Amino acid sequence: MGLAALILAVAALALLAQALRLARRWSRGAPAGVDLRAGLRRLPRAYLHSVHDVMAREPRVARMHALVAGGTLAAILLAFLQAASGLAPVAALVVAASAAALAGAGIDAARRASGRPARLPGGDFDRLPYALAAFHAGLILSALGVWWGTWGTWAVWSGAVLLAGAAGWLVLKAARGPMRHAVAGVAHLVAHPRPERLDDLPATALRPVPEDAGHHGPACAEDFGWNRLAMFDACIQCGKCEAACPAFAAGQPLNPRKLVNDIAVALGAGGIGTEYAGAPHPPAQETLPLDDLVPDLGAGPVAPEALWSCTTCRACVEACPMLIEHVDAVVDLRRSEVLDRGTAPGGVTTTLLALRETDTAAHRALEDRYDWAVDLDLRVLEEGGTCDVLLWAGDSAFELRSQATLRALVRLLTHAGVDVAVLGAAERDSGDLARRLGDEATFEALARANMAELSARRIGRIVSADPHAVHCLSREYPAFGPMPPVLHHTQLLEQLAATGALTLPPPGPGQAARVTYHDPCYLGRYLGETDAPRSLLARLGVETAEMAESGRASRCCGGGGGAPAADIPGKARIPDIRMDQARATGAGIVAAACPYCTQMLEGVSGARPEVRDIAELLWDRIAAGQEAAR
Repeated sequence: MGLAALILAVAALALLAQALRLARRWSRGAPAGVDLRAGLRRLPRAYLHSVHDVMAREPRVARMHALVAGGTLAAILLAFLQAASGLAPVAALVVAASAAALAGAGIDAARRASGRPARLPGGDFDRLPYALAAFHAGLILSALGVWWGTWGTWAVWSGAVLLAGAAGWLVLKAARGPMRHAVAGVAHLVAHPRPERLDDLPATALRPVPEDAGHHGPACAEDFGWNRLAMFDACIQCGKCEAACPAFAAGQPLNPRKLVNDIAVALGAGGIGTEYAGAPHPPAQETLPLDDLVPDLGAGPVAPEALWSCTTCRACVEACPMLIEHVDAVVDLRRSEVLDRGTAPGGVTTTLLALRETDTAAHRALEDRYDWAVDLDLRVLEEGGTCDVLLWAGDSAFELRSQATLRALVRLLTHAGVDVAVLGAAERDSGDLARRLGDEATFEALARANMAELSARRIGRIVSADPHAVHCLSREYPAFGPMPPVLHHTQLLEQLAATGALTLPPPGPGQAARVTYHDPCYLGRYLGETDAPRSLLARLGVETAEMAESGRASRCCGGGGGAPAADIPGKARIPDIRMDQARATGAGIVAAACPYCTQMLEGVSGARPEVRDIAELLWDRIAAGQEAAR
């Protein structure tokens, strides 16, 4: 196999040259604080665990990739070993490894030939399995030449021709085609912008703007960190982000896969990174009344409709096998628009102005936040005061529908004997909305003001029915100082039920309707909590049915990331799509655990299940039991 090894060595050098081209391209990006040694140590686990855990959600695809990637790497290494040692048994191992890779290429070719899924790219991606098949057929023929006697020379040279042709095509496609992810993917995993993800640690808090950046967000592609440019090039265009995106499903003008490619294209560098074979952004139903298409990243603009369609639900991030951070890119571009250019849709501008002027998105007086609790004897925690549980109502407390949930929660906590208090007029908006809309300055002002109030009191735990606030307080506020534990209300209620402090009477007549639970994005994907709400429903003794997409794969309601403020129209409404999934379960009740999910799902017109927060369902059961006892 000496000739095959020589071809592979030449191909390896050519691949190294392509990698250097990509590296020079990424070097145009901003500096990034990356621990490369730690990244290299982490690489095997990142690939075998983090990447393949995502791929394992589609077992057929996972098997295909394991066979192709594992078989190819093993076959190449074994081919070099056989050439160096001359041992015939090693050639047999080359045949076995290449046969495994051939089987994987066959799986990919078959799924594309028998009706390629809409999300899969075409073009060279359709040709890739055949190129891989030719590559391994060449290796197999070269290896078999060891035993074939007079036919051996024919086999070796035939294999060399196949191997050289296929290897040349694969190397050429390593800069701008379907093999680019194989090179960029390694660099991306080594220099991942959120390395904690690779250690299975929480990695959802947005990064603050670097003080020495000179801008609040990227005005051109080069303003992204060099490691993030490598991240964009690592996209394999598999379309899993596209299939998971609620905005794309609703026909809004956002395709997260295309957005990643837009940034790669904007970096330019001789056309590297420009090949794209996926779906475009859906056409905008209306054009935003802004001066131009923004931001212009260099080679071309990104329409603002794409940026403002994002709900920041992280479904794209959760689905991506290459662990690309789409939402971080969206928010960074929004920062550039809001703080550097001063452009945003009218509803976004109005919301941010309200936050700056009144410390609430509702443009209401702070002292009005707890008007709904006037008859509940809620204690206002003054400076220097102490409480076991501080209730954080959030800005949803100004909405009548959310007030019903909060009243049920307070009654549950009181029933369980919990020492609960509130900040009253000292509570400001958490700043979560401002941050997701790109206004980092307003977020920091609100966070520092709230931290000053919290640090002036002795608080055991904070609880909120708003998972957006829980995430912001628990994951993003610690950057400003120490925080007490922050719990979602379903987590605290489950703890109280597990210890016996909160007991539920058995269901009475008509209280056991079928229920389907809607996982809020900021509770399931951001905070990783999917069990506590389901455990509470189990304690209620109701029949439950899961929607087609649930848990960390739940479909977004459309209420996050300031999307309702931007109000980008599509061909359908995101909550309507989610409600269709709820209807399909046959449930009479959709159980929710987020005030914004409740509002969005209740806004669906026509016949539909009733939408109730879990706290309301629990209190209804207890109240019914108390009434029956009378």
